[in-house]
Amino acid sequence: MTKDAGALAAVYPADEAPDEAGEEAGRLLFAKECRFVAGAATIAALPPASLPEAALIGRSNVGKSSLLNALTGRTALARTSRTPGRTRQINVFALGDRLMLADLPGYGFAQAPKHEIASWTELIGLYLKTRASLRRILLLIDARHGIKAADRPMMQRLDRAAVSFQLVLTKADEVAPDAVTGVLAAAAAKLKTHAAAHPVIHLTSAKAGFGIAALRASLGALAATPPAR
Repeated sequence: MTKDAGALAAVYPADEAPDEAGEEAGRLLFAKECRFVAGAATIAALPPASLPEAALIGRSNVGKSSLLNALTGRTALARTSRTPGRTRQINVFALGDRLMLADLPGYGFAQAPKHEIASWTELIGLYLKTRASLRRILLLIDARHGIKAADRPMMQRLDRAAVSFQLVLTKADEVAPDAVTGVLAAAAAKLKTHAAAHPVIHLTSAKAGFGIAALRASLGALAATPPAR
């Protein structure tokens, strides 16, 4: 059942909302041209690491493409699909001359041969270890289910790689507000056991537009930092 943005706002932690200046900076950043730069199946095919970079990753069918489209205000910047595992390379987008956005292959269930999934897994591992411009991973979690067993190896991998990651709960419009409160609390408790985890959790709905301004503000702050980790 779809919930309106007002109901979601009632359960969103007030101290995690950006100030007006942060929201405006995020809005201005995402008003810039966002262009596709590269679809990289190998690390060598990635564009130069010249700008701060944020990457999106999550279980297959978690809503990465929908969220990326909502952030950029485009309807087809990233292709959405009902077929899990559609993203089979690292798709990189440039947001003006300020920030790179990378859409990483999903993990978990994917309708693809095992050797292809193994190849994506290796590619992600190399990306995490070698991408000097990477400032943060946005780890997308379906708000209807919370952190699942398939997410834990990725969280552990990010800890080992010492890559800062931040949880973004997607599809929050499909969850009752009281259930969202429980999902947020459980996720926050889990993050305390991960050294690389950012403490602020973003609650979003690409369909309702909820939480998009706050996430833009967070990425806007990253865009203001130097590219090297």
